[in-house]
Amino acid sequence: MDSFGSDFSSGSSGKMDTGTIMEQVKVQIAVANAQELLQRMTDKCFKKCIGKPGSTLDNSEQKCIAMCMDRYMDAWNTVSRAYNSRLQRERARI
Repeated sequence: MDSFGSDFSSGSSGKMDTGTIMEQVKVQIAVANAQELLQRMTDKCFKKCIGKPGSTLDNSEQKCIAMCMDRYMDAWNTVSRAYNSRLQRERARI
């Protein structure tokens, strides 16, 4: 059986309650978002910091990558907090 089918079946009846399924979907979305964040950060920082790809990174490339990733994560966290705050304000109005 494929992993999709096995993830969403349990017990003798083969059915899960809606809450459990929703939690699994939320986890899968969170994992997909984290993978996308990592891929975008890797792409942007590689393009910014690596002039000539080789078998090793020199000190300046290592520092650039580290600083780029730190800045990217700081920016992402700032935007995420602002977005979540705005969502909460919008929900409070309803």
